Amino acid sequence: MFLGEFIHTIDDKGRLTVPARFRDGLKDGLVVTRGIDRCLVVYPMGEWLELAQKVSALPMTDRRARAFRRLVFANAADADPDGQGRILLPPRLREYANLDGEVVVTGLNTYIEIWNTDAWGEERGRVEGYDADIEEWAVLGI
Repeated sequence: MFLGEFIHTIDDKGRLTVPARFRDGLKDGLVVTRGIDRCLVVYPMGEWLELAQKVSALPMTDRRARAFRRLVFANAADADPDGQGRILLPPRLREYANLDGEVVVTGLNTYIEIWNTDAWGEERGRVEGYDADIEEWAVLGI
C-alpha cells in the first residue's frame, strides 16, 4: 500500500530515491510510465501486469484504443530499485513531466505518482476545490 506525500530530489544521473516506506512494495520490480495528468506513474509489477492485460484487451480496430495502447506501452520503462532504493527515470519521461531537481512523490494506494513541485501544487489546489463533489461520493458509500 502506498500512502502519503514526500519531497525527494532527482540526482544528476536521473535517479530518484523512492521513499523508504514504498520500497517493500516495489521489491519485485516496477514499471514507470506517463501519467495522464502530466506526471509519471510508478506501478508495482503486479499492478502493471493487471493494467497491461486490460489495455491489451482493448479492440485493435478502435483508433482511440490504439492511441491509448501507444501512450501506455511505448512510454513505459521497467526498473528495479538499486541497493539504495533509487530508480532511474528515463530522460523522455522526465522531460514529459518537467521533472528536474526537487519533485513530489505521492502514494495513491496501489500506485505512485511523481510530480513537478509546481504542477503538484496546482493539482493539489484543484483537488482541494472538489470538496462538494467528493462529499457526494461519500454519501454514495464510496
